[in-house]
Amino acid sequence: MKVGILKDIKVGENRVIATPVEIASLKADGHEVYVQKGAGQRAGFPDEKYAAAGAVMVDTAEEIYGTCDFVAKVKEFEPSEYNLLREGQIVFTCIHPAAHPEEVQALLDKKVIAFTAEDSHRYGSPNCEAAGKQGALMGLESMLTINGGKGKFVSGLGAAPGMKVLILGGGTVGQAALSVLHALGAWVTVADINIGLLRTLQSQYNQSINTMISSRENIAAILPETDMILNCVKWPKGNTEYLVTREMVRSMEPGSVLVDISNDEQGAIETFHETTHENPRYVEEGVVHYCVSNIPGAIANSTSVAYAASVLPHFRSILNNGVAQACAKDGFLRRSLTTYKGYLTHEETSALQNRPWIRPEDILGIADQKLDPAPPATVTRSDNFISL
Repeated sequence: MKVGILKDIKVGENRVIATPVEIASLKADGHEVYVQKGAGQRAGFPDEKYAAAGAVMVDTAEEIYGTCDFVAKVKEFEPSEYNLLREGQIVFTCIHPAAHPEEVQALLDKKVIAFTAEDSHRYGSPNCEAAGKQGALMGLESMLTINGGKGKFVSGLGAAPGMKVLILGGGTVGQAALSVLHALGAWVTVADINIGLLRTLQSQYNQSINTMISSRENIAAILPETDMILNCVKWPKGNTEYLVTREMVRSMEPGSVLVDISNDEQGAIETFHETTHENPRYVEEGVVHYCVSNIPGAIANSTSVAYAASVLPHFRSILNNGVAQACAKDGFLRRSLTTYKGYLTHEETSALQNRPWIRPEDILGIADQKLDPAPPATVTRSDNFISL
């Protein structure tokens, strides 16, 4: 097949979905690989290295879309790309379909086979690890007096106490943030709804962290003495309540820091609005907010290497086995199938956008096969089924 690697065009995006190492692997499988010039430049992978790995270098995205059967990049499709999609084309990227109805409609109208990368990770996305670790460091930078913070040093100094940090959510993102902050000497509390997970984290860190059940009441009780809060919660889309209200933010000391790594509009934090690397902070209720939506883009080389390695098996399986058998072999890939030739195949998107959907195994004709299992990507359910 002809494989195309695009240069991402979202503002502030510096990553690339495949490095020269992955290009060489795809070439070894017998596929033709086309790479848009400059695709990896900002992540530290010049065009010359892609060419040396066997890629055909092309000037424009239009050439990639017009030539390739399989097209991949890191972030969502921009409106300028919608008309470039071709019927039957396989596309793989972070679509975030439930939050982007216009993008979903374009994928349906163009009758492409679309995979949303964020739902395809069996062991958690490297982007989540990157966001947690770098988000913790961005929070520490926001704490600096010169950035509007109260000026506390993370581990404290002689006679000066260190920072008290609250991490909301103990999943991949929260654990990544915890690893950095604990190593640097912060006083960390992790809040989650899974007491088994909290017990495991306490054991892992030799009882040197605090844990608590994540509830609005528990969080409100400790926020007045918390220096920094990091939101790492995967908040259910469509939930109109807040885990941290404006009043709770107001209870924190002036110059405290809030880092919203999850970065969801109508998400867990009432005072959230998205920011960019160019203008990353704002002050709300006296608290410095860091709400950049693309934290991993700040460490583009490391994130690209890790992310490309994680998605290469999916690429190879789709290209070598075909979409149907690749989805039969890997339940996490199957659950990430978002649209298939004009049919919606993503349950969360069906529920939140009130669109009818069909299960991937039904539209692919593999329901009678022995399928690799995978848990649903979210708790959202839809029985608004399409009948073939």
